[in-house]
Amino acid sequence: MEEIKVFAPATVANLSCGFDVLGCCLDNVGDDMLVKKNDLGRVQITKITGQDLPMETDKNVAGVAVQALLEAADSKQGFDIEIDKKIKAGSGIGSSAASSAGAVYAVNKLLGEPFSQKELIAFAMEGERLASGNAHADNVAPALLGGFSLVKSYEPLEVLKLPAPSDLKMVILHPHIEIKTRDSRGIIRQSVSLKKAINQWGNLAALVSALYTDDYQLLGRSLKDEIVEPIRSILIPHFDSLKGIALKSGALGFGISGSGPSVFAMCRGEETAKKVYAEIEKFYADKTIEFELHLSSINPQGIKEYK
Repeated sequence: MEEIKVFAPATVANLSCGFDVLGCCLDNVGDDMLVKKNDLGRVQITKITGQDLPMETDKNVAGVAVQALLEAADSKQGFDIEIDKKIKAGSGIGSSAASSAGAVYAVNKLLGEPFSQKELIAFAMEGERLASGNAHADNVAPALLGGFSLVKSYEPLEVLKLPAPSDLKMVILHPHIEIKTRDSRGIIRQSVSLKKAINQWGNLAALVSALYTDDYQLLGRSLKDEIVEPIRSILIPHFDSLKGIALKSGALGFGISGSGPSVFAMCRGEETAKKVYAEIEKFYADKTIEFELHLSSINPQGIKEYK
């Protein structure tokens, strides 16, 4: 195999109660990437469409992630990487993670798969380190593994794949304002009260239980964030109104996607998701901010190859 084209999916991280440890993979939102072997012995970003991003390998998250993989594999093989960015940078739905994860997935395939999907997470995290200053896995893990991912620990890195109830749908609103992950992390308090921490642990544990038991009502009751959302929501226009509209329209829960500005409404069933979608679209239509709306299932596979 000399080249491979992949779909690198968008992701929703944190999911309210799981800051930096929980994420899920979307099904119909993502980037296209084409990776080819070259005879130059180096990694090159040869084409980027859709976004104005660095072409220099050491300044591009895909390039940095691939270089980490090649170093671990002790490989001198060169690669050309083309990226069709359909996820806007700073959108909060894993733009940098899609590029990082898609690139290492493709290169691993072209090298004959020396690494497992879980082993690829650590290399993709190096792209996240470049993008945000923090090598977090809650976007790259679900992009590579599909479904829901839980980061059990970072040192050593241990990631668990969780099941996804089949009737789950996600409505994603992306207001066209940019909130950089690096800046959004900077406003978070570095210490929290024991009471809030206990509540957060309980919600995260209950959410994991709900995923295993297909308990949609418990899932909805678990999507609560007492630590990060109260601070970050201030940066997102009309957040409280949107949350009220989504819940009134039948969503199981509502929260900030990653560091924002995108927000998500988790729903049970297509009919409810379409209602939530329509009500959010109606509310945002007369606002001065341009926006995108997505309705997606949970992607159980993660990155997909084009045949």
